[in-house]
Amino acid sequence: MDRFALTTNNITYAAFGDAMNYWSFFPTGQEGWGHMPVWGFATVTDSRVPGVDPGERFYGYFPIATALKVRPERISERGFYDATDYRQGLPSPYNQYTRCSTDGAYVKALEDYQMLLRPLFFTSYMLADFLSDNEFFGARQLVVSSASSKTAYGAAFALREMGDPVRIALTSPSNRDYVEGLGLYQQVVDYDQLASLDAGQPTLYVDFSGDEALRHAVHDHFGPALVYDCYAGSATNTEFLKADATLTPEPRFFFAPVQIRKRNQDWGPAVLSERFGAAQRRFLQAVSDPVSGWMSLCEHRGFEAAGPVIRALNDHGGLPREGHVVLLR
Repeated sequence: MDRFALTTNNITYAAFGDAMNYWSFFPTGQEGWGHMPVWGFATVTDSRVPGVDPGERFYGYFPIATALKVRPERISERGFYDATDYRQGLPSPYNQYTRCSTDGAYVKALEDYQMLLRPLFFTSYMLADFLSDNEFFGARQLVVSSASSKTAYGAAFALREMGDPVRIALTSPSNRDYVEGLGLYQQVVDYDQLASLDAGQPTLYVDFSGDEALRHAVHDHFGPALVYDCYAGSATNTEFLKADATLTPEPRFFFAPVQIRKRNQDWGPAVLSERFGAAQRRFLQAVSDPVSGWMSLCEHRGFEAAGPVIRALNDHGGLPREGHVVLLR
């Protein structure tokens, strides 16, 4: 392992570790203990597999550890998939390791931003594609909660390129200036200003907050104008989406691998990879632009530095402008 990123997304992996099988990717063999998954870069130190050579560098899904032993299969110019027994049956996007030397989306100078944002932006991009693929369920406006979160504004970035309905941000007063500064939403309102939104327009709710009281308030305000309720996950609410028969339409959980499988069938993996890669390059360039001020990197060195960052992300969430990376060498 060379380096990895830490975001509230990693807290979500831990919180949903049982419900979504995230603990199954890197089992410890110790009852009650698990490896929190992270995204990062690693260098091959030893290999007995042709096509995976010592010194090569790969991007992918790792435990917070010094090294990971894998069993490469489906080796190609793009990389390989880990076929280790305990990873069988788990979603394949998490088992893929991408070769930096051939990755069209990889830019050496932006690799810290890639670690921080690629897994989030993949969800953002596939969510935007899912909504566009369904013609936004007939909505004319799209209301996004926790609009300052990286996955939320990544989705807004992708939606802006897809000719979507009007994008409306719901956020806290403390994050309002930041969200307005992104320039990705046509309207930004505080949570307590929800009632000011037009309830006469067909509306699609994209929930990144997981706040059940807010969800009920959205349903109450928009009533029959609410055409779809999409729960995209949350780090602030570490409970899984609960069924609620009192809500119409019923909230639906978005799981990116489902849309990935559909687009692999529709377009083929190469086309999906090309389209996502191009969108990611545009997104990373925008985020890393110092003039935009969307993100500031916070670098930490060594395993001992990761613990306090994880604790702070769990207890207080992250500041939207901060991006934490841990360097191991």
